[in-house]
Amino acid sequence: MTNFTPWSAMLGGVLIGLSASMLLLLTGRIAGISGIVGGLLRPMSGEAVWRAWFLAGLIAGGLALSVLHPASLGATPVPIGLAIAGGLFVGFGTRLGHGCTSGHGVCGLSRLSVRSLVATFTFMATGALSTYIVRHIVYGGQP
Repeated sequence: MTNFTPWSAMLGGVLIGLSASMLLLLTGRIAGISGIVGGLLRPMSGEAVWRAWFLAGLIAGGLALSVLHPASLGATPVPIGLAIAGGLFVGFGTRLGHGCTSGHGVCGLSRLSVRSLVATFTFMATGALSTYIVRHIVYGGQP
């Protein structure tokens, strides 16, 4: 957290909100990354193009940040293979549970959805517990 700046966090939040709003206005769809990626794996008619562009925008944004401001990404405390495996498990779990962290956290909360509030609280509590277990039990407090 040494690289945290409120301006970069605010800019990131504005860009996420803007992209979710544009997706809703242009397609009538609610942004949820696992749903968007899942829809690419089993595309329905007329759905693949906007899903591919949305995903390409996410990847391009990450690449642009890594080039323009690499220090903001920081170092990964776990091997990259474990980080990728963790991301795949999260994506599988959200598809299995018919919900997405980004869909509930960004779009659901802004629509004042109680279901999304409960889901987001559950995601955040589970993430905090997982972080505590990995950092303090698995790695014994060593970064």
